[in-house]
Amino acid sequence: MLTDALRFLLNTVFALIVYSALLRFIMQWLRAPFRNPLGQAVAALTDWAVKPLRKVLPGFGGFDWASLFFAWLAQLLWLLSLAGLAAAPLSGSLAAALAALSVVELLKAALWILIIAVFLQALLSWVAPDGPLAGVLNALTFRFLAPIRRIVSPIGGVLDLSPLIVIVLAQLVLMLPVAWLEQAVGQLVR
Repeated sequence: MLTDALRFLLNTVFALIVYSALLRFIMQWLRAPFRNPLGQAVAALTDWAVKPLRKVLPGFGGFDWASLFFAWLAQLLWLLSLAGLAAAPLSGSLAAALAALSVVELLKAALWILIIAVFLQALLSWVAPDGPLAGVLNALTFRFLAPIRRIVSPIGGVLDLSPLIVIVLAQLVLMLPVAWLEQAVGQLVR
């Protein structure tokens, strides 16, 4: 019972940190505005680690490498703490496998961020199209929706199916290549 409570706390704290750091990386990569409630929250949750890391890992090629490294490191610490909670003996091979699994988990998290952003944008486009999150959601989803919108026109000029198509494609990526990678790396952990 205590182990379940500790696992819950670890999952909650690390999920908040990992998703915030990864969202910061994605927002900067896609040039999403940070002057909104979501951007301000992401910055507040990650500044303490990202700003010092930028001295060692400066941005290059339009990517915020410090945010991505911090997300990976937090994901690795998350997996290591869960392995420690399960009393798994720590070895070099386990640490290497967990480091690889951290990359796969970040890929899964990025796909879930995309799915949630597309869903929220579609929902808010009907309810509050000019809300405070409209700009950031548009920036997070535009590169994924635009190619599909060029191929699939809105039905009757009104019903845009591109969000549904992006969500289905992201789910397929989660089910097939990402699940395969997760299983392959998981074999190394066992």
